[in-house]
Amino acid sequence: MRTLYVVTHPEATHHVEGVAGGWHDSRLTPAGVRAAVSIAQALRARIPDGAEVELFSSDLQRTLRTADEVSQAFGVKPVLDRRLREKSYGEAEGRPQEWLDRRFIPPPAAGERMDHDEGVQGAETKAVWARRIYAAMDEILRNLANTRSS
Repeated sequence: MRTLYVVTHPEATHHVEGVAGGWHDSRLTPAGVRAAVSIAQALRARIPDGAEVELFSSDLQRTLRTADEVSQAFGVKPVLDRRLREKSYGEAEGRPQEWLDRRFIPPPAAGERMDHDEGVQGAETKAVWARRIYAAMDEILRNLANTRSS
């Protein structure tokens, strides 16, 4: 049996600067770097020595920095896949959060929520985002299964 750990990046500059994240390529803050070190240490303590570890990451700076700490803890190189990026907020990315908040159209309380257009040009719907992530994960898991059976 394989165990999959999903790690999200800790505090990034877009959080403290109050700008929309998404694909905006922000960096980890000093607190975020400390948290990334803690995440790597926690994984190292949980995963037995000698276990086969594979590391996949999005290509954004904040996730790469987080993956770098995990990479160092296990002596593996991360495989970068831009499909693992978080949801895109289109033209809102890097703009003040209040800019996004003023334009954001919340999904309905009931009914179709995944294909809901949030009102921001170029933003992904949750359905598009989910399909992208699931496609990446399906490929990763399929490739892992293929390498195990050969």
